[in-house]
Amino acid sequence: MPIIHAIVLGIVQGLSEFLPISSSGHLILVPELFHWTELTDHATLNKTFDVALHFGTLIGAVAYLRRDVWKYICAALRSIRVRSIQSTDARVAWLLLLATIPGAAIGALFESPIDDHLGQPVLIGVMLILGAFILWWADQSKGRRVVDSMSTRDAVIVGTAQAIALQPGISRSGITMSAARWLGFSRDESARLSFLMLIPIVAGASLYKGTKMFANGGIPAGFGGAFFWGIVSSAITGWIAVFFMLKFLRTHSFFPFVVYRVIVGVAVIIVFGTGIR
Repeated sequence: MPIIHAIVLGIVQGLSEFLPISSSGHLILVPELFHWTELTDHATLNKTFDVALHFGTLIGAVAYLRRDVWKYICAALRSIRVRSIQSTDARVAWLLLLATIPGAAIGALFESPIDDHLGQPVLIGVMLILGAFILWWADQSKGRRVVDSMSTRDAVIVGTAQAIALQPGISRSGITMSAARWLGFSRDESARLSFLMLIPIVAGASLYKGTKMFANGGIPAGFGGAFFWGIVSSAITGWIAVFFMLKFLRTHSFFPFVVYRVIVGVAVIIVFGTGIR
C-alpha cells in the first residue's frame, strides 16, 4: 500500500470523523473514485486498516479532550469506590457509557450485513443528502443546554441515533449532533457531547477488532509503514477537526456542512449512478 494513500485516507478519516459529513462514506468513496484497489480487493486488510485509522482519531480526540476525559474517568471510578453516583461528573460519565450501548450492540450483531450490503456509493450519496436535511432541521433548535445537563433520556436518544450512523453516509457525528440539537443542546455543546461519545465506542471497537486482527496474524507483512502513517495523519487531523468544530460552532451554524453534504451527495449519485467516472 503506497504511503501517500495511507496518509490521504488518514486525513480523510481524521477530518470526516468529527465534521458531520460521514467518515465511513468518505473512506469508501475516495478509494472508489481514484481506483485505489489495495484495500477494496482485500476485505480483511480493509477492515484492519479501518481499525487503525479509527484508533488514530481516538488518539486525536483524547488528546484534545484530555481534561474532560480524565475528569469523567476519575468521577466514575470514585462513584464505584463510594457506591454512589452523586456528582454531576459521575452521572455524565456513566451516561456516556450508556449512550454507547445501542451502537455497540447493533454493530456487533450486524457487522457482516453492514459491511457487505450498505457500502454502495449511490446509497452513500443518498444518505449524505438525507443526513443533510436531518442536520438542517435539527439545527433550527434554539436550545442552549450543556453536557452537564445530560439525562438518561438524552443518553438513550443520542445513543440510538449513533447506532443509525452504522449506515455509511449518515455520519456518526452528524446524527448525534442532530439528536443533541433536537434535545435542546447548544451547537458547540452538541459537538462536545458527540466527541465524548466517540471515545468509549471507538475504544471498545478498536480493542475488539484489534484483538481479532492480532489473533489472525496482526498487520500484514509490508504494510507497517502505511499503517503507522495512516494512524499519525488521522490523529493529527482528528485533533485539528475537534479544535475547529468546537470553535466554529460557537458562532456559526451547521449550514456549510448541509450544503457540502448535498453537493457531494448529488455528485456521488451522478458519478457512480451513471458510470461516467
